[in-house]
Amino acid sequence: MGCWAKLKSSGWVYPTAILSLYGFFANCRVAEPFLTPYLIGPRKNISEEVLTNYLFPIWTYSYLAFLFPVFLLTDFLRYKPLIIVQGFFLITNYILLCFVPGLPAMTFLQVNYAVVTSTEVAYFSYIYSVIPVENYQRATGYLRSAMLAGYTFGATLGQMLVSLAGLDYFYINTITLGIVSVAFLVSFWLPMPQTSMFFKGKKAAAVDCQQEGPQGEKDSVTDKDGEGSGKGKMEYNGSAGYCSRENVAAVVHLLWQSFRESYSSRHLFSFNIFFKSLRCFECPLALSPFRHLIYWSLWWALATAGYVQVFNYIQLMWDHIEPSATSSIYNGGVEAACSLVGAAAAFSVGYIKVTWVVWGKLTLGMFSAVGSGAVFLMAFTSSIWVCYVGYAIFKSCYMLLITITTFQIASNLSMECYALTFGINTFVALSLQTIITVTVVDEAALGLDIVTQFIIYGSYYAVISLLFLIRGTYTACVNKPCPRHTEAKEPECVEEVIAAERL
Repeated sequence: MGCWAKLKSSGWVYPTAILSLYGFFANCRVAEPFLTPYLIGPRKNISEEVLTNYLFPIWTYSYLAFLFPVFLLTDFLRYKPLIIVQGFFLITNYILLCFVPGLPAMTFLQVNYAVVTSTEVAYFSYIYSVIPVENYQRATGYLRSAMLAGYTFGATLGQMLVSLAGLDYFYINTITLGIVSVAFLVSFWLPMPQTSMFFKGKKAAAVDCQQEGPQGEKDSVTDKDGEGSGKGKMEYNGSAGYCSRENVAAVVHLLWQSFRESYSSRHLFSFNIFFKSLRCFECPLALSPFRHLIYWSLWWALATAGYVQVFNYIQLMWDHIEPSATSSIYNGGVEAACSLVGAAAAFSVGYIKVTWVVWGKLTLGMFSAVGSGAVFLMAFTSSIWVCYVGYAIFKSCYMLLITITTFQIASNLSMECYALTFGINTFVALSLQTIITVTVVDEAALGLDIVTQFIIYGSYYAVISLLFLIRGTYTACVNKPCPRHTEAKEPECVEEVIAAERL
């Protein structure tokens, strides 16, 4: 009991440990790599065409519909309730898979799972509202590691149960139901955050007003540019209550301000100083910070849309090449290996010394080209093992690049701006994915077979790689290596940087 009390009073360790525990069990979905064989099999008896062109697109449409409302509701309810909701819907998801037959139930399953995926924003945002900023990096690493460990362990366990124990897919789903039920129970142990990012209640507003000064002034908090920040206004108006007209108006104002700061060069102040200092040394690195952020966000949205499509339909491709009803499958082992390889690629980013301003877009183009080749390989091969290798290459390239992209965007934005940028990029990616699904997959439109779909996905990634290769080559050619600065020009540079800091 003494150790438990010490853990709870440690500030950041307790919520990080509980949320990591939740992340492990919530992602330890033993049956997920075998979802398609289970749905096509005798217990559900759904055809591959119905699964491809009818059922799976419903998840995409539902996810798009839920994403933005859930994003606001997550902040309004202060994260923890939405994590509990995610755990509950995970349980519902596997109850439907295990015990409810029929196509209508599987249709509702797709909507149910859309709630699960849309509430992931609560898992990623919660920790930043309950721990000090100096612990952000360590806590984020622990949370990512917990998710990876859970997913890898679940996929490995599932593969062992299928290959070694010969367990039926139904029992694997019941085991997963028990594991996600543990995650649901763990979610109740999370401490409730006292404040949210955009919505502030009466209690938070009162505390903020006490911290503004000894005389209790109600002046808005000023930001580093000398202007009244939307966050400060939010704290003052919060005294009117959560759902008051003033509070809602202040939330809208803060969201708009965060959007402008996220996609404007004014907020990227340190970047401006950096580029001014480079120009002092006669370095032609004149890339606008605003354009720099836009390029990374553009790749994030475009590539994520294609990645999710491949991830959603890869099991159908595997089943097409080697039907699960007549052969052994190794979906779980492949997913576990891909997670480990992708994690190693993402982990290596921290040790790569690259001037991303110069070489970033070229890197995005080159690895996107490798990913495009891997998708084409999956589309044209008749060997399941070659398809497995192609998927591992594709997933590793994406995880490497999305880690670089996330770091480049997050390292120059405040927490509010980063969360909003993450939401906007995800929304754009999901919108693009919806367009692809409506056009290519949905039976109401083209309703293409799985091989043709993967050819289109490979072509889609080829276009992305071509765009960034062209732009990256141009940037690398224009921005030559900076010459060593001279003593005569150093005072001028220092003076310009000091002047920039005073703005």
